[in-house]
Amino acid sequence: MKIIKKPLADLRRPPKNVRIHSDKQITEFKRSIEMFGQIRPIVIDEAGTILAGNGLYDALCAMGRTEADCYVAAGLSESQKKKLMLADNRIFSLGVDDIQGFDEIIAELDDLDVPGYDEDLLKTLTADLGDTDELLAGYGLIDENSKAEMKKAADRYEQKSEEFAQDAEEIRPAPPPSEPVEAAVEDRAVELDRRYIICPKCGEKIWL
Repeated sequence: MKIIKKPLADLRRPPKNVRIHSDKQITEFKRSIEMFGQIRPIVIDEAGTILAGNGLYDALCAMGRTEADCYVAAGLSESQKKKLMLADNRIFSLGVDDIQGFDEIIAELDDLDVPGYDEDLLKTLTADLGDTDELLAGYGLIDENSKAEMKKAADRYEQKSEEFAQDAEEIRPAPPPSEPVEAAVEDRAVELDRRYIICPKCGEKIWL
């Protein structure tokens, strides 16, 4: 594989990209570049269109870099270029972390400043049993200031409840009708059956 230096100004993003690069990812890309340098090339076609490495390109631009290591994938059809973009993103995501190997490597590090990882999280993963017990022992404990604020809030709530109860007006439900609902409906139906009008043209009764 022949790696060449290319000005970032000569590279351009593809019209469509498979992956969206978040601000967090670009930040971690920058941390990695500052710590290790550019460890993999940006893959481009003969015209300078990026086929793999858009996130790396964005990070280099954000850092003010002017050039990047690139690999030119020449002779690809438009269909092959699209397949390369899909494969580059998908194949990487198919990997599975080896938890045991991860733990062993983390335990061997001098410090836990690792691009892509939260340092506090790594500290909890590498804490020994004594440290873990100490962390758990303090979980859920409330300091005195917090207790005082919670007590004040509870007192205010109780006072408001008492004031509300004193000002409240008792509402009694209306008494039930003196006659059954079914009977009232039947009487109303009879009343409606007896209503009619006289047609002004033919003189016939029209029952309503």
